[in-house]
Amino acid sequence: MSLRIVLLASASLALVPPAFADEAPLAAKSSQDGVAFTVGEVQITAAGAAGSAKSLLTSVDRLGGDVAQAANVDYAWELIGKMPGVLVTDFNQGTTSGKFSFRGFNGEGEINAVKLLVDGVPSNGNDGNMPYLDMVFPLDIAGVEVVRGTSDPRYGLHAIAGSANIMTRVGGTYLDAKVLTGSYATYDAQASAGYETDKISQNYLVAYREADGYRDHGALDRLSLAGKWFYRPTDSLRAGLIARYYKGSAQEPGYLTAGQAASAPRSTNAYNRTDGDTRKMGQYSLHLDWTPTSALSWSNSIYVNTLRDDRYVKFSATTSQQRRYTDEDHWGAMSALRYEPQIASLSRLVFEIGGDVQRQDNISLRFNTVERVVSSQTRNQKFSLTVGGVYAQSVIEPTDWLTLTPAWRIDWVDGRFLNRLTGVAAPVNDYGAIQQPKFSVAVRPVHDVTVYGNWGKSFQVGVGSGAYLIAPRVTDLAPSINEGWEAGVRYAATDRLTARLAIWGQTATGELKRKLNDPSGDFDNLGATKREGVDLQVDAKLTPRLKVWGAAAWQRAKIRTPDPATPALKGNRIDHVPARMFSGGVDFTATEKLTLSASASGQSAYELTTSNDRGRYGDYVSLDLDATYKVNSRLALSLQIKNLTDADREYVWWDGAQTLHSPADGRTAFVSARVRY
Repeated sequence: MSLRIVLLASASLALVPPAFADEAPLAAKSSQDGVAFTVGEVQITAAGAAGSAKSLLTSVDRLGGDVAQAANVDYAWELIGKMPGVLVTDFNQGTTSGKFSFRGFNGEGEINAVKLLVDGVPSNGNDGNMPYLDMVFPLDIAGVEVVRGTSDPRYGLHAIAGSANIMTRVGGTYLDAKVLTGSYATYDAQASAGYETDKISQNYLVAYREADGYRDHGALDRLSLAGKWFYRPTDSLRAGLIARYYKGSAQEPGYLTAGQAASAPRSTNAYNRTDGDTRKMGQYSLHLDWTPTSALSWSNSIYVNTLRDDRYVKFSATTSQQRRYTDEDHWGAMSALRYEPQIASLSRLVFEIGGDVQRQDNISLRFNTVERVVSSQTRNQKFSLTVGGVYAQSVIEPTDWLTLTPAWRIDWVDGRFLNRLTGVAAPVNDYGAIQQPKFSVAVRPVHDVTVYGNWGKSFQVGVGSGAYLIAPRVTDLAPSINEGWEAGVRYAATDRLTARLAIWGQTATGELKRKLNDPSGDFDNLGATKREGVDLQVDAKLTPRLKVWGAAAWQRAKIRTPDPATPALKGNRIDHVPARMFSGGVDFTATEKLTLSASASGQSAYELTTSNDRGRYGDYVSLDLDATYKVNSRLALSLQIKNLTDADREYVWWDGAQTLHSPADGRTAFVSARVRY
């Protein structure tokens, strides 16, 4: 796949969910872009839209819709993992397939530090995981925007290290269909259609994928349906509805011992033969955007998310199979108002206020089972959680070479917990008003260079039962406060060469680490932590036909002050965080019809546990090749080879007695045909 990534030091072009304004492909940067640059076709919108990333002075990376739509992935998190500085954790366990993270946070599920949005709608589960990402198929993606760091005031809950917004196709008149087949009996069919008149637009998606999987007992099938309807009675007002439905089923091949993984990586265990998951989800949202003048815009949305997940899993021969059932209904509202007056004494001035509220009703059940027959129940929890926040932000440009962005966000938490096995009820911890000041600055000393920096605070509160004051605890827990900073420089001498270098750091107080296999859903206190790193990104057009790009990240995550019960962990590295990650590639237009691409990605090994004494695993280097031939203006044929060298890759964890391994796919090949009208 040709990977063309948008690398920004600051967002001086608005990129908001396409539901909020007319779409248009982003062309070469204008003289006013200053610190932004784009590679690939990203759908942009009106530059003054409220709630967009326009006012952010931080690391923002964007992936073009043309790249996303050409992707071949089992799940969408694999696509986002291609972006620079993003860590991918590949469990390869059915619907619990994997996830992405960044800024020194791992993807284990103990601490989920990324706010996920789909078309601007919050899309994390209660625990911060990202099940709703499964609903999105590549052909429906208009662009992906990843914001890293703690200086973005728009989001509170789960935005510990930043956010990722998946924007889907809205508007336009088109028919786009793609079929694919390849290794491991993989079959994929996607169809996206749009019809737009002067006042009404309609967009639809039907997508299905099935595969036997690289490993035995690893089959999956996934169906996604989406509809988007928008009405624009005037040029300044637009309202719409987005509806999605998803159903996925998958077997789970389980985890292998080190010996099994080395000798038979595609095998499964006999005791995993009944492991698997069925996941059903819905996402429904109403959007209203009003732009009465060029200086004023107001964006609003309300939404409902539903999740039903029924999983059977057995982690090792000595443990019981578990049934894990999740039933979650989340609904909420978001609003942002932006005003940009013309002040003669200032180059630019912007005021923005906004807020959101999310109400959750959650049920979490767990059972011990034998081949899906229940032997006992270990969890029956029902809990509500309401999180709301407000923010204010200003953009002040005294001159065209200096930008200052102060911001402040405040969040509040409420809720109740009931253990239906014991009848014990509990209130939410009194977290108080969670204050999050933020500040950013950008300086443009010369036309081609932007130097920027930011500082800010974000927060973490407990998830599941960890958010409540449950006996024997008698004292409310304080939120874990993350304090982060970033300093960087972005250079763009011409449209043919762009580069960004950023140095960042993030510390946390009282970081909470969820106990994944604890029946009560409790947590450990990881303590005070420190994360730091360096990101380097380069994109160059060497000739009209030849493009190269590359990204490298160096990072370190350590425990500064551990929980008093584990003093030996002081100074240790946090588990499953590789110190180095890289990605890069070459795109070559051989002829007007033939495009060839090669890309590579990899990472160094990570510590298996916070005790740092169980070995290091997870290092790999993988190479992909792609060829696309345009038969005519409407039909394109593609060949893709993933993991060309058949490199060994695996996810590894420690179960308290031994290492458990989940090998990733070996060499694979796929062919596809795409038709567009």
